[in-house]
Amino acid sequence: MAGLELLSDQGYRLDGRKATELRKFQARMGVFAQADGSAYLEQGNTKALAVVYGPHEVRGSRSRIRHDRAVINCQYSMATFSTAERKRRPHGDRKSTEMSLHLKQTFEAAVMTQLYPRSQIDIYVKILQSDGGNYSVCVNAATLAVIDAGIPMRDYVCACTVGFVDETPLADLCYAEEGGGVSSLALALLPRGGQIALLQMDARLHQDHLEALIEAAMTACKGVSKVLDQVVRQHLQEASVPSAE
Repeated sequence: MAGLELLSDQGYRLDGRKATELRKFQARMGVFAQADGSAYLEQGNTKALAVVYGPHEVRGSRSRIRHDRAVINCQYSMATFSTAERKRRPHGDRKSTEMSLHLKQTFEAAVMTQLYPRSQIDIYVKILQSDGGNYSVCVNAATLAVIDAGIPMRDYVCACTVGFVDETPLADLCYAEEGGGVSSLALALLPRGGQIALLQMDARLHQDHLEALIEAAMTACKGVSKVLDQVVRQHLQEASVPSAE
């Protein structure tokens, strides 16, 4: 029953969006002067900060060095105040480690690491406020930060979390929808070539619904790509204003 309550008879969701409608985006690039690249992103009420350092010399064990490409190091964390539940969130907990690995796999598919052999690129992402779609928001924020760092990518890598309610795919789930018994998946896409960088599912989903859900996720990711492109273009326009004067 919980799943049915998430979509009204008129086709509206809990927050007033239509089924395929994305949450509102607000983003800024270059928020930290000390980092090589940085970005702040709000996707609905989920807020994330991404910082990029590198490419730089590989730190730590020399066995990590790759002679033909750069090593990507990702670290995900959540601020203590990011949810209503106040609990200590150590960096090394299982969820953070898993999310860090997913981010690493995603950006290994997108960043042109072969241009920086024997180097390392660090991507740090912190959730400041959590309201669903944490992985997706982190990917979108990190994409802006990597672009801000001037690191070449094959394409924007855009992510979105989608769910299935009452035979209807819902795009860009919020926390209430994620916790409402919805079958969901998170997908990261390189939109121009339609290459899936990562597909993550935490719950069971009937195979009859899988194709429709992936298609909805890819469509949503293409929508995210347009938003990120506007953010990048606006940032470049603002950055060029002082030099024009």
